[in-house]
Amino acid sequence: QVQLVESGGGSVQSGGSLRLSCLVSGYTFSNVCVAWFRQAPGNERDGVARIDSGVKITYADSLKGRFTVSQDNARKTLYLQMNSLNPEDSAMYYCAANPRYHYGYSSYCPSFSPSIFVDWGQGTQVTVSS
Repeated sequence: QVQLVESGGGSVQSGGSLRLSCLVSGYTFSNVCVAWFRQAPGNERDGVARIDSGVKITYADSLKGRFTVSQDNARKTLYLQMNSLNPEDSAMYYCAANPRYHYGYSSYCPSFSPSIFVDWGQGTQVTVSS
């Protein structure tokens, strides 16, 4: 049974850090794309970072240098380390997975399009105060 469960959200002051976790059940990281998305009220769901086939890491351009995605195969957990947080980072953060291989792109996730991702967690709220 596939299940994605996020944790680690909370409230921090501007400049602070948080580490989000996503327990991924039902998939092996080498055969799936796992990603972090975020969505603020009234906004679209945007990609933050993704790991394709357990190897290829891609970040949203605007977040490079502040956010770091990683995975622990033994713990079946995806992480998102977020540093130098600012109020614009406040959002619900979601973990997502896609096991469908896109042969034309030789990738499980050729982009951050949310429609690519099959499984989603319930989300964890991050609130950054100034």
